[in-house]
Amino acid sequence: MSSTQIVLLALAVVVVLGAGAWITRRVLGPWRAARRQSETEHALKLFRLQREQLEAKFFDLARLSGKPRGLKWLDGDWQSEVTFARACDTGLLTAFVGIHIRFEAIAGGDMEGLAAVDTVRDAAAVFHYQRGRWSTGGRVLMNMNPAEAVTRLSGQFDPVNSLS
Repeated sequence: MSSTQIVLLALAVVVVLGAGAWITRRVLGPWRAARRQSETEHALKLFRLQREQLEAKFFDLARLSGKPRGLKWLDGDWQSEVTFARACDTGLLTAFVGIHIRFEAIAGGDMEGLAAVDTVRDAAAVFHYQRGRWSTGGRVLMNMNPAEAVTRLSGQFDPVNSLS
């Protein structure tokens, strides 16, 4: 094979790869975006349908976590505010839900007798959507509402427009 043929063959490969990349961006890009939008809409509707059960599971897991140390979870007053966001690195859809939490000190513990224990805490409960299901590990972000949680976690999460 002559050097001219090799150059032409290399040029043809570059052209084919470039055309493939262009087609991928022009065709698959919008298709992927539409698919992600459809999945997001479905997930948000599903969250609204399952919210009560998810909140109950959250509270059970959070109560068993032993956090914060020295405090016992008494109850939670769920707020209507929900902020949805997507993890920047993985694309994981996450819901941050407002909750006001009341604790009591565990008898004989470090927190017993502290006045701050009785303060109702503003918090954001965390839920994740994976493999077509919503779940929670009982994680809570204390002293912030859902919108503040996403703002503080900017760079890690991008807000998702909620359905009305």
